Amino acid sequence: MIHESLASLIGGTPVLRLARFAPGVELAAKLERQNPAGSAKDRVALYLLMDAAEKGRLAPGGTVIEP
Repeated sequence: MIHESLASLIGGTPVLRLARFAPGVELAAKLERQNPAGSAKDRVALYLLMDAAEKGRLAPGGTVIEP
């Protein structure tokens, strides 16, 4: 699938079954390195920005400064 924006990639972190490392046990790992910005916090950041825009705290063309 080809995405139209980086935001559409958020929330789809791949999960990999690790059956060979623990036979007989259901073990899976989230591949956080596959997130668009390499962070597990992408989804939180997206929702904070959407909330700020919805409440008028972030105007179109506004500046966001993050640590």
